[in-house]
Amino acid sequence: MQQHATILARLLTAACVAAACGSVAAADVTVAQATPVAQSADTAITSKVKAALMDDKRLATLQIDVSTTDGVVVLKGNLPSADTVQQAVQVAGAVPGVKTIRNELKVAS
Repeated sequence: MQQHATILARLLTAACVAAACGSVAAADVTVAQATPVAQSADTAITSKVKAALMDDKRLATLQIDVSTTDGVVVLKGNLPSADTVQQAVQVAGAVPGVKTIRNELKVAS
């Protein structure tokens, strides 16, 4: 009788482990499915930041590269002054959805 109880306990343990592994796999699938949504949101943020920079008279003619990953906007380029760098960071930071700005802008020498 005790041997049957031990076997039953081992089977229940194995079933719980299998169920837990299945839950982890399902969670992984959910995360993988969320990636295109995040990419779409990042693309929208990038477009909005570019539009905002173009709407600013001081920045409209300047070459500023914009990319976004997980709401973090990266600004790259060579600008004519520290004031224009600050202006670009402020304009980009005011766009809805932007979590932070990674400023890689440089003042042209």
